[in-house]
Order: sequence, then structure tokens, then C-alpha cells
Amino acid sequence: MTELVVKPVTRRRREIVAAARDLVELEGADALTMRRLAERLGIRAPSLYKHVPDKAALEAAVIATGLEDIAAVLEAAVNEASEPLVAVAAAYRAFALSQPHLYRLINDRPLPREHLPPGLEDRAAAPLLRAVQNQTRARAVWAFAHGMIMLELAQRFPAGADLDAGWREGIAALLGHARSAAT
Repeated sequence: MTELVVKPVTRRRREIVAAARDLVELEGADALTMRRLAERLGIRAPSLYKHVPDKAALEAAVIATGLEDIAAVLEAAVNEASEPLVAVAAAYRAFALSQPHLYRLINDRPLPREHLPPGLEDRAAAPLLRAVQNQTRARAVWAFAHGMIMLELAQRFPAGADLDAGWREGIAALLGHARSAAT
């Protein structure tokens, strides 16, 4: 079994990851190549390998920044809400719609758990789990939210569809089920 060696996070590595994230947010995950990133940074591509071992590690670092941001947004939402699930759903949707390429990078492929900081995935999931008090229900809510977001990003709903109403109805149905299951 290969042992994972974690390099210390340097200022230059943070700059590289930030530039990679910017590239993803502007053009999508397919635009993230070592060559394109090096051009963006004004360096030669081989220089990147001093800071990140490969593209997979670079993508994992970008995903980690996105998960950290999602965690912070959802933590704030659940902490300030009278209806935590409604707040978490709204915050999750707003994050995804404001950064669709990053959202897709995080959610459109297997999560590189072995390359993420320990506890980060749990931290990102904790606000939803806190809002619904049940892991199975949290997964169902996340599946609903992800499906709605992906359909919205793909512009699959008819023109003029009231997506806000769809979100309210879906969350209300999940809330109603959660309340009835608790009694």
C-alpha cells in the first residue's frame, strides 16, 4: 500500500490552488490543465510539480477549498436560522448557482477523499445533518438539492418555471416527512 505523503502548504501552493480555482470557476473543470495553469501564473508547467504532485492532487486541493467554503456558508446558515433546513437548502443552492463550475467539480465525480484534509467532508455535511437530525434523511435532502441544482444549471426546466416554488415545495415535503417521522 502506498503511503500518502502530505506536503506542507506553502504560500506558493496556496497561490497555485487559488489560480486553479479561478480557472475552474471561469471556464470549467476541463479547462484545468497544468499547462493552462502555468500560463495563467506566468511560469513553466514543470514548475508546478514542485508544489503539487499531479493534476489529481491539484483538483483535490481545489475541491478542498470549495468544501471549506460550502462548510462555512452552511454553518452560518444553520446557526442563524429559525428553520435550519430551509436556510441550509437556500445557502447550498446559492453557493452552487454562484459557482457552478466549482460545484460540478466537487459533485460530478468520485470525491478524492484520500486527498482531502481529515474531517473536511464531515464538516461540510454537518450543518445539513444538524438541520435534519438523521443521516439517511440528510442524504435524501442532499439528493433532492443536488438534482434540482443540476437540472437548474443545465437549464432543463421550461422557460418561466418557478424554480423558487419548486424548491419551497420540495423542502416543505421533506420537512413534513421529517416531522411526521419524528412523531
